[in-house]
Amino acid sequence: MSGAAIAANSEDARVNGPALDLPTLILASTIVLLGLVMVTSASITIAGRDGDPFAYLERQLLLVLSGAVLAIMTFSIPMRRLEQLATPLLLLAAGLLTIVLLPGFGHMVNGSRRWLRLAGMNFQVSEAARVLTLIYIASYAVRFEPALRSGLAGLARPLGLLAFMALLLLLEPDFGAATVLFITGFGVLFLAGARLRYVLAMLLAASGSMVLLVVFSSYRMRRMTAFLDPWADPFKSGFQLTQSLIAIGRGEWFGVGLGASVQKLFYLPEAHTDFLFAVLAEELGLFGVALTLALFLGLAWRAFVIGRRAFEAGHKFPSYIASGFGLWLGVQSCINIGVNMGVLPTKGLTLPLMSYGRSSLIVTLAWLGLVLRVHHETVRGTRRSRELRV
Repeated sequence: MSGAAIAANSEDARVNGPALDLPTLILASTIVLLGLVMVTSASITIAGRDGDPFAYLERQLLLVLSGAVLAIMTFSIPMRRLEQLATPLLLLAAGLLTIVLLPGFGHMVNGSRRWLRLAGMNFQVSEAARVLTLIYIASYAVRFEPALRSGLAGLARPLGLLAFMALLLLLEPDFGAATVLFITGFGVLFLAGARLRYVLAMLLAASGSMVLLVVFSSYRMRRMTAFLDPWADPFKSGFQLTQSLIAIGRGEWFGVGLGASVQKLFYLPEAHTDFLFAVLAEELGLFGVALTLALFLGLAWRAFVIGRRAFEAGHKFPSYIASGFGLWLGVQSCINIGVNMGVLPTKGLTLPLMSYGRSSLIVTLAWLGLVLRVHHETVRGTRRSRELRV
């Protein structure tokens, strides 16, 4: 084969191969690697009691590999095909949230029925159901764009769906997941063209409903009271939050050093899951906190950039999928960090891509694969348009 033919084949492979967004890959990989380090540090004492100090690291690595494989699979799904499957995926989401409530199917942990036992491991169905629901919301925003932009009726239908899915989440109960779903769903509908005054009115109504749920639920009210003044009962209702605040305060500018956290030594509950950020703040200090926030901000912003470029190219459904990821990442990260810092009431939400959590990590990586697919199709579509113009 001649040199010219080899060069031509190489150019074809480069052009026709996958178009990956390098900044997204770098940011996501950095967050995952930082999470592996912090999960290892936060869990090494707990795991050491069972004889293997690196047990959680090994499990987290396996989860990362599983999530990466799933991300490759979702990357191979054409956006047009995903849009066609939006309704069946919504029914699947509703089915999962219903099945988990049935005795004998849902697995109860700490008083909440949120998990299904699959292949010997617990899978939190709300993680997958949230993504599947938002896929349908994105599809609805494309199919009923005129109604969504024209008045309240077009907005009320998807909000009714979000309310129904949130109700199923509240029955588990999973107040945090319901809140994140509502906020992200509202955000996607607003980006799709829903009028701001209607969105704000519905958001206020939803917020009022959430407040009523807190007022008429004794355990949620106890959490709220503990959040407002954790030092009033630092050894019972306020114990977790006070230990988190102590950890963050000890970190100062540059932290006490990686692996040197004191609070993770059986003081701070859930140190490797919901309160991983507190251990990170203690060991890496304000510098580590600023770096972590910059990484999450960068990844969320990059998702919005991918979504904007897709929208400008005329790919509305893929645009909403990518923007929805950016919204969800920003909302859940802010809630988790706010909980760790005592700014928000305690919620069972992980820090995306970092905390130890089977369902959250795998589903997030799968969703990230869809975002990369959006970038791939946008780049390919732009190149084809240029070729046709030439």
